[in-house]
Parts: sequence; C-alpha cells; structure tokens
Amino acid sequence: MRRLTALFPLLLLALALAIPAAQAQSEERAPVIVAKIDGSIDRTLAGFLTDTLDQAQRTGATVVLELDSAGTLDRDGIDLARRIFRSRVPVIVWVGPTPAKAQGAALLFLYAAALPAVAPGAGIGPLEPLDLVDARQATMPDPAEVRRRAAAWAAARGRGNVSFPATPIPAQRAIDERVAAVAAPSVTDLLDRIDGTTVTTEAGEVTLHTKIATEAGQATVDVRFTDPGPVDRVLHAMASPAAIYVLLVFGFAALAFELTQPGFGFAGFSGLAMMALAAYGLTAVPVSWLGLGLIVAGVVLLEADVLLRKLGPLSGLGVTAFAGGSLLAFRAVAPAIRLSPWLIGSLSAASLLYYGFALTVALQSRDRITSSQKGLVGLVGEARGDLEPEGPVFVKGTLWRGRSADGPIPSGARVRVRGVDGLILRVEADPDPAGSPPEGWPEDPGSALP
Repeated sequence: MRRLTALFPLLLLALALAIPAAQAQSEERAPVIVAKIDGSIDRTLAGFLTDTLDQAQRTGATVVLELDSAGTLDRDGIDLARRIFRSRVPVIVWVGPTPAKAQGAALLFLYAAALPAVAPGAGIGPLEPLDLVDARQATMPDPAEVRRRAAAWAAARGRGNVSFPATPIPAQRAIDERVAAVAAPSVTDLLDRIDGTTVTTEAGEVTLHTKIATEAGQATVDVRFTDPGPVDRVLHAMASPAAIYVLLVFGFAALAFELTQPGFGFAGFSGLAMMALAAYGLTAVPVSWLGLGLIVAGVVLLEADVLLRKLGPLSGLGVTAFAGGSLLAFRAVAPAIRLSPWLIGSLSAASLLYYGFALTVALQSRDRITSSQKGLVGLVGEARGDLEPEGPVFVKGTLWRGRSADGPIPSGARVRVRGVDGLILRVEADPDPAGSPPEGWPEDPGSALP
C-alpha cells in the first residue's frame, strides 16, 4: 500500500506530461487544405470553392485559397466573400504565385479573409467591375455599399482603414494600405511565416499551426493540395469567350470538311464534340445572339461557295458577316476577358483561306478523281489484297481502293469494276477470267478491227 502511495506522485507527473504531448500531437494532425482558385470564378469554380469551405468546416481544417482571378463570371461574388468571412475555420487568401492578380469580386476575398497574403509581383485591384458580365452590374449593390461591407469585414479581422485601389497596386503597397497582411513568394513559405499567428474567425480566435517540418523530430502539419477534378477543369476552361470562339470556329471547319467527303468520319465526330463543349460554354458566358447568328451565317455563305467550287461574292459576304459577328458576340463581358481583335482578325483570315481555297481545291481534286473512276466501269483489274469487303485493287495502271459487292475476294484474283461509290470502286470477281480481255480493251475485240 505504501508502495502505491509512493508511486502516486509519479503517476500524476506522467499524466501532466502526457496531456500537453497529446495536445501537441493533435495540433500536428490538424490539416491544412490548399485550394487553387485560378481564372474567372464561374459556376464550376464557385461550386468548388464552397465545397472546399464546407469540407474544412467538417474537418476543422485551415484553408489556404491560392487565388489568381479577375473576378466572378455571372456569380454573386459578395455572397462568396461573405461565406469566407463567416467561416468558423481560418481562411487564408494568398494571391499568388507571381504574376497572379486579385480583381473585382476576387479582391473582396482579401477583405473577408482571416489572414490576407500576397506574393511579391502580384497585382491587387481594382475592385470594379465586381463581375465580368456587364449585365450583372445592374443587380449589384451600390459600390459605396460594397466598400462599406468590405471595410467592416476587414475591421472585424483587426485591420482598420483599409484602402480600395482604383488601379492595380503591387504587393508592398497592398500591405502598407492594409489590404494584405503578409508577403510570401510561395505556399510553403507562407505556411512557415504564419505559423503561430493568431487570427479571428466566426468561432473566435484561433492560433495557426501550419509549419512544415524541415528536420527530423520537428512538429509538422498535414497539407492537402486540392483543385477541381478533370471534368470540372474542362468545364471551367470552356467558360471563356476565347475558348468558346475557338471551339466554334474549329467545330464548323471540321463539319464543313465532312461535307466534302463521302460518309462521316473522325473530323465530323471531332466537330460535334467541339460544338458540344462550345454549347456548354454558351450556358456560362452571356452571348449576343445577333453576333452568334452572323458567325453562323458567315460560315454558311463560305461553305456555299465551296460547294459551288469557286471563290466569289458569297465568300466576301461570308467573311464580312463572320468578322462582324465575332466583334458583337461577346460584347456583354468585361474587357478583361473580351475577344482580342488580333484573335478575331487571325481566325477571319484563316477561315477565308480554309473555305475559299483549301476546301475548294480539295473538292475540285475529288471531282477529277471521281470522273477518272467513272471511266473505269467495266474494266478488269486485279485484287492486290484480300477484299473483306474492302481492299486495294489495281486497275488501268493505278492502285485504287475497292469494295467487293458479292462476298470476299482473295488477293491475286481478277476483278471487274461495276460502279463507283464516292472514291471507292465497287468490284466483283471476274466471272470469266480466261476469256476476259486486258484492261482498257473493248468488250468485243473484233469490233475494233477496220
């Protein structure tokens, strides 16, 4: 009994030492989620952002938003910033890496963050336009009201007298004017610098534990990098006027090419896939239907001249309509993401060359080949490979592609041309190989005698 009494103080001492160790171990296991927010914040990226914040709330993780954006695209940026401000876990917004930017509604994220940070060389501001869709500006609160809200968020985080830059400012000036609090060139450097910092959240003050171990025995943190999945990345990339425009131009070009070919092949299916992606993009980016209609009309006029086998007035009207429609199609978006005049001029000239020359020459060449093939009907040739049902046939000194009309034909067999399907000879096994005249001779040699 006396032995147990003597051991009791030792047990208390061990327990006192074990509790801080367990707490330290728990802090080491607290995760940090680094989420990349890159590009215009459309519905796909906005959904990814809110899902990341919800996941962090469930797991108690600290969130680092790696931000590079010119603003929202037909989304409520004020509501997204409010979600960041009201988060019960720390949300650090880092504008980086260089030369990242935070403009429009994306700039509001810095004011709402528990800790705003920037990379040297990043561009901060301006705040307006909040959204990259002009029509959204009419539904936004008054700019003065937006600044009042942002200033209140920053004040609640302990940063008073913040500025609202009217033009892009560098990182050091953003820190001097309290738009940002920390400068760091990389995420790992940021996590090292803010370790031990106390920040304010909706749930109260929280001390950050974000240091990544660099030596054996050091406490570390579980850092998880996350970004949208493959499908979301594709959909996000399509929500851009430039991407939609390029997909439309190349999709129309691929489908037009199929009109000059027999059947429907790889180019046609590729064209349909590009048109489907462009159609999705048009649901995310506002478009002028007049401009889009002019683009379609221009392509139809250019293709009409292709089918007429010439470069005429229709091509001139077509390329004019195409260029005019390209200028009008995305006028409802902010200049930051509007189509470049250089892109419009380049693709307009390329379309004229493609439709007016390349496709026209290809169609004329096909017509000449088809005319030559029709002159082969009735002639005898030789299968230079197994026809099951298609394969190479040699007729009148030239190798053609043939298709058997009545079952497989072995290599080396004599065949007779019975018709033409596009660029393919329709052949059958010669029913009388011994008595067949050489290719190119009349069916009755005696009829050629004087």
